[in-house]
Amino acid sequence: MGSASPEDPTPSKDEEACHLLSSSSLPSPSPSPLVDASLRKCLPEEEEEEEEEVAYESRDKILVVDIELDGADYSTVPPFSFKKLWLFTGPGFLMSIAFLDPGNLEGDLQAGAIAGYSLLWLLMWATAMGLLIQLLSARIGVATGKHLAELCREEYPNWARILLWFMAEVALIGADIQEVIGSAIAIQILSRGVLPLWAGVLITASDCFIFLLLENYGVRKLEAVFAVLILTMAISFAWMFGDTKPSRNELLIGLLVPKLSSRTIHQAVGVVGCVIMPHNVFLHSALVQSREIDPNKKGQVREALTYYSIESSVALLVSFMINVFVTTVFAKGFYGSKQADSIGLVNAGQYLQEKYGGGLFPILYIWGIGLLAAGQSSTITGTYAGQFIMGGFLNLRLKKWLRALITRSCAILPTVVVALIFNRSESSLDVLNEWLNVLQSIQIPFALIPLLTLVSKEQVMGVFRIGPTLEKVAWTVAALVIVINGYLLLDFFSSEVHGLLFGFLVCAGTVAYLAFILYLISRGGGPFSNWINIPLFKVFTTFGN
Repeated sequence: MGSASPEDPTPSKDEEACHLLSSSSLPSPSPSPLVDASLRKCLPEEEEEEEEEVAYESRDKILVVDIELDGADYSTVPPFSFKKLWLFTGPGFLMSIAFLDPGNLEGDLQAGAIAGYSLLWLLMWATAMGLLIQLLSARIGVATGKHLAELCREEYPNWARILLWFMAEVALIGADIQEVIGSAIAIQILSRGVLPLWAGVLITASDCFIFLLLENYGVRKLEAVFAVLILTMAISFAWMFGDTKPSRNELLIGLLVPKLSSRTIHQAVGVVGCVIMPHNVFLHSALVQSREIDPNKKGQVREALTYYSIESSVALLVSFMINVFVTTVFAKGFYGSKQADSIGLVNAGQYLQEKYGGGLFPILYIWGIGLLAAGQSSTITGTYAGQFIMGGFLNLRLKKWLRALITRSCAILPTVVVALIFNRSESSLDVLNEWLNVLQSIQIPFALIPLLTLVSKEQVMGVFRIGPTLEKVAWTVAALVIVINGYLLLDFFSSEVHGLLFGFLVCAGTVAYLAFILYLISRGGGPFSNWINIPLFKVFTTFGN
């Protein structure tokens, strides 16, 4: 009783739903990503093939068991479950790798060697600011079912979208060069100098194919590999911390007592600047979509946001501890020494070996293993981020192997050239690193401003838009990060710009750069938009629309 016989002409619920769906005129040939999965079978095959680029196909997503809620409105969140937390664990740890890449490690060791323990408090607060930005990135991905690059494609006019895509790609290439060269340095250390830097670069480039292999085994297998790499870093740098025995008292004072001097201001700017990586903001909003979550069901979204917040916080706590290990090891060994001003990734291992000697397992190779894990993990996540950035902004539907090959080639070709050119001396690699840090700093506003603009919009986020207080805090943090990186840019260009023509080009570029930033802010509707919404920018905004 209650089940229709085969001859029963009464249509089933699925048939009724299909009829309603087919009779309603969709505004575009592509079905909305919010259409329930059970209705997708009603759509014609041609329409399914024309779907827009997505971060993860439905078949690739992880089904979170027992996530369904009682009641049709899904307005309540079920009790906390460690089983569900485990199922949601993964995206935050992949995101945290950007806080542990070779560029960050170099910033840590230089901060420790030059400033001692005095900047640990700043590292802690910079990590907290980074956590806030990454939680907002996760929020926008979960609540909308789309990642940041896709939303930027829909939000901005074509000229602004292309500019944002170009800036994101440049930022990714800059980060990738640092990461690949960091891996190459580690390979050089572990091979006892047999393999030159360019050979290490080519070996590291092969991670693209490792990545493709891992993707074929599913998201959880990929996340497990990253967990092993993070564990390798944690063990290596904790071992170094135990061997060198930094002062516990000075460590606690450095964490709890803010201290800044004119001599350490450059390192302080570097500590903050290294934490916010533009490509990582785009990456995290896509990673959170690896779990099966329906944005239409508010209870599911709230539950997912809760678990993602917990696992992201734990992941960044682990990354913070690793950064503290590196900073304090070099603070103990080189603060106040003659090597402090010249230490970098290239010579750090040798300096450690000279300072602490061999032992059962030489500290040089422990450093090399940790650096290799940092470089390999960050280059693979860079490949991942490149796929989402290119696919989201340009709506490219390419096969995974082709898309990964394109994004890896965009970064690896300039990296090989750079490795060959700058592999002449340690000082030339230091110069390269300074330019790459500047390149990263330039790109930061073009990830933060779109993120805060979109996460504050009710039309985009619905009931999950951030409130006025959190919006003000987020914009203040973003402004602080942008100003700090602006100081780095000003300091760098004031010392590097020579000649009338070069100076004119830098000034013209700066004007265009600031104009685009102000345009993005004026579109955002945030607390700063009214300050700059002068008639000139009203015209600019109207032109952009």
